[in-house]
Amino acid sequence: MTDSFPIRKVDHVRFFCGNAMHTAEWYRRLFGFDIQAYAGLETGMKDEANYLLTENDVRFLMSTPLLPDHPLAEQLGRHGDFVQDIAFEVDDVDLAFKTATSRGAKAFSGPRTLEDSFGKVRIAAIHTYGDVVHSLVNRDDFSGLFLPGFRPVDKKGDPVGIEFVDHCVGNVEWNGMNKWVDWYANILGFEQIQTFDDKDISTEYTALMSKVMQSGNGRVKFPINEPAEGRKRSQIEEYLIYHGGPGVQHVALHTSDIINTIKLLKSRGMEFLQVPRTYYDTLFERVGEIDEDLNDIADLGILVDRDEEGYLLQLFSKPVEDRPTLFYEFIERKGAKSFGKGNFKALFEAIEREQALRGTL
Repeated sequence: MTDSFPIRKVDHVRFFCGNAMHTAEWYRRLFGFDIQAYAGLETGMKDEANYLLTENDVRFLMSTPLLPDHPLAEQLGRHGDFVQDIAFEVDDVDLAFKTATSRGAKAFSGPRTLEDSFGKVRIAAIHTYGDVVHSLVNRDDFSGLFLPGFRPVDKKGDPVGIEFVDHCVGNVEWNGMNKWVDWYANILGFEQIQTFDDKDISTEYTALMSKVMQSGNGRVKFPINEPAEGRKRSQIEEYLIYHGGPGVQHVALHTSDIINTIKLLKSRGMEFLQVPRTYYDTLFERVGEIDEDLNDIADLGILVDRDEEGYLLQLFSKPVEDRPTLFYEFIERKGAKSFGKGNFKALFEAIEREQALRGTL
């Protein structure tokens, strides 16, 4: 496939929060991120505070408005803490922005240069679904921390072993999936690599539809979900109600040792969705032999699935906010390139149990 919109990787994920200082500290203590850099009033940034969290190739930026008339203050009130930006590192910001907008993308901010004594960063941004944007970043001529204007912070975390962003999942409006699939195909040159319909992702009560889009070089993967008709309110409907529209449902973080990662996260208080112990009774019949000890997998509630190229292990957190919106997936790939289709029913039933406790099913 010819890559018509080259993307090097996910550069960072930016969250807008009610209190970025507290959120950054929560992620440091739970996920083990280092708080590496800061930009705010003390560095000359008058309208917002920003904390850069890093672990291996994962960058999370926690931002909060400092003034009531900040351009994103209204969005923060509507969504609660939310993923506002999934940023891409690109070879040429100006060319990427020109290409995207010429194909129909709506500009969020045009190309501009940020500069300090460490060099220059070129950056622009385009809108995607909901209030999410994709920044386009190139820092080839920059030797500083993240972006000009950030100062170093030395607050180390105790890492849990996450390595990079495996994929980000978007929940979109009713009948909006194909619209946004076409958007990623036509604007960013992504290709569709998997489709799941309501026969694949459903229970007795709820269902959803999903298609997985992938960048031309395969480095960025975005499943896109929409609700499907069911007897009760699905997790996607619940998300759309409490988020106030489309947005990022979850971020999947890759680890090469999911058992250790989950043990550490649980010891620090992270709560995960649980499947019945009977899920493991027929695990070997479903997925064949695996390297991990079955008792370890079962004790931690880790799910396993296999495709033509190998298997994967995954586990999903409960929502990490008061609103039943954003959550995390932790995934270890042993060759598999899929997304755990064999686990969908067990996962959905686990989510429905949580919805029933919240009274939102």
